[in-house]
Amino acid sequence: MRTIKIINLLVAISFITFATSCNSDKENEVQTKETKQVQAVPVKTMAIKSELINKTISYTASLIPFEEIYLAPAAPGKIEKIYVEIGDRVSKGQVIATMDRTNLESARINIANLKTNFERLEELKKTNTIADQQYDEVKAAYDAAKVSYQFLLDNTELKAPFNGVISGKYFEDGETFSGAPNTRAGKAAIVTIVQINKLKALIGISASYYPQIKKGMKANISCDIYPNQTFEGEIYNIYPTIDDATKTFTVEVKINNPDLKLRPGMFAKIQLNLGEGKAILVPTIALIKQTGTNDLYLFVNKNNIAVKQPVQTGRLFDDKTEILEGINEGDEIIVEGQNKLRNQTTIIVK
Repeated sequence: MRTIKIINLLVAISFITFATSCNSDKENEVQTKETKQVQAVPVKTMAIKSELINKTISYTASLIPFEEIYLAPAAPGKIEKIYVEIGDRVSKGQVIATMDRTNLESARINIANLKTNFERLEELKKTNTIADQQYDEVKAAYDAAKVSYQFLLDNTELKAPFNGVISGKYFEDGETFSGAPNTRAGKAAIVTIVQINKLKALIGISASYYPQIKKGMKANISCDIYPNQTFEGEIYNIYPTIDDATKTFTVEVKINNPDLKLRPGMFAKIQLNLGEGKAILVPTIALIKQTGTNDLYLFVNKNNIAVKQPVQTGRLFDDKTEILEGINEGDEIIVEGQNKLRNQTTIIVK
């Protein structure tokens, strides 16, 4: 009898324990759900749609001469006369300097003798009184002498290859040109000539624009020195390769400068108009800057989970920013409450 009472007591205790455990599990489950609801961050979102915009891209660059030459003879020698000073304007074909004429004079005398002999043999050839071999040998010597004389002439009378301005002078009359590098560019020169009635700028453009950039495309150039004036330019050369490190390609922009207001070394802003096109614009306030860097990102709603998404931005349009890479049309981005989020945070869309 006593044994039966003990068994009944144990059964009662087990029942009470089981009931308590079930109640505890239900309470824990409720608490977990409540905790998750408390942790979810309320946000506002918007769906991304492409917009039609007038697409332009802007770059900054230093202006450089359209052409620049370090004028020097092919061989060392004594400088007889330099006819220009720094800042002088020169015309194409103008004699800039003359070298010692000793070798040129010897070549002139030699070519004069060969010319006389050749003309004499030409007369004999007409009457078939001279062997063809002798005639050919004299003719070849005369032709070679003419080439040699022209080479010496070109390197005795140094002429400007284009209209320009003397930007550097490194010797004086009577000094000897050694041929050793003597300029900041590491080249040997007697004078430097630059063309500045036209200038150029080299800009590195993102590879994503490569199909849209064409030769002859117009460019607008502005300079802080002339805040209310715009200069005309155009793309005249596109480099054929993409830089693997920067993922950009180089474009040369030719800039007309007839009034010589612009000068090499000036800093300019270059704007290219790519015409109308579709672009993804997001509210600028949705973008967040990565701490310690210039990288930007925003949050995308993926099934009520905030996913951090790095983006590459383009131009500003009032309160919106163009997104070049990172998100696509149809994505749902978070535009309010994003500063409270971390990657993979649970969210509630208001």
